[in-house]
Amino acid sequence: MRIDVISLFPEFVAQCAAFGVVGRAGERGLLSMHGWNPRDYAEGNYRRVDERPFGGGPGMVMLIDPLRAAIRAARAADPAPARVVYLSPQGARLDQAKVRELAGQARLILLCGRYEGVDERLIRAEVDEELSIGDYVLSGGELAAAVVVDAVARLQDGALGDAESAVQDSFEDGLLDCPHYTRPVEHELGSVPEVLMSGNHARIAQWRRQQSLGRTWQRRPDLLDEAALSKADRKLLAAYRAELATAGEGAETGSSPAPEAVSAPAADGSATGGAARRD
Repeated sequence: MRIDVISLFPEFVAQCAAFGVVGRAGERGLLSMHGWNPRDYAEGNYRRVDERPFGGGPGMVMLIDPLRAAIRAARAADPAPARVVYLSPQGARLDQAKVRELAGQARLILLCGRYEGVDERLIRAEVDEELSIGDYVLSGGELAAAVVVDAVARLQDGALGDAESAVQDSFEDGLLDCPHYTRPVEHELGSVPEVLMSGNHARIAQWRRQQSLGRTWQRRPDLLDEAALSKADRKLLAAYRAELATAGEGAETGSSPAPEAVSAPAADGSATGGAARRD
């Protein structure tokens, strides 16, 4: 996969992509990163890339021509069609489903704004979609672009040491991940749940599913509303809630899967806002 980044600081994104899983994906030829600075395409002695907004107001707006020239240069650098994504406060929320979609593209061009944003005419003419990573203010789109690069790179075939790692991640099945433990078994901070050392893979899988359901219900009920829960899932969640009520609201639940006899009330939850943004 090839990713081109249009930014006043393209080296920032490249540095973020040089480590860990993303760095290894680059070393293995699974991902190639290329930076394009619109200042290189600006005219005049000062190579201006911004101007004051029409209508007044604070801040500056990025100019059309340097950005358009950088995007066109990036397109021309490779014959494969490229999807242009602008990291924007007005964009749709980036989620795992969108990450999987982007990861299937042959090429991406990520446009990073600065200042008050980009001239709207450039967005209409050159951008395929706008994406945002959260409801908060950043100084520019570079951090958001680095998030997109990291998320899509790890889904490239061969990027992870174990392909199952991606399958078991949070959000891959619409739920949060279950808790994880490693050595030592006993520690002053607590013990490893007995079920994980039982060697019974069916019980372990059931426990992990229950924990995933329970954590999603506790922490992201909006996600659980979207999950198509089976009868078995409802039983697991009911048992989780019952154990939590017995242990107290602040406690972690359990060491064993749910008993089959438990009936399940419907999982309730309130939706939370999620329009992502990048400034």
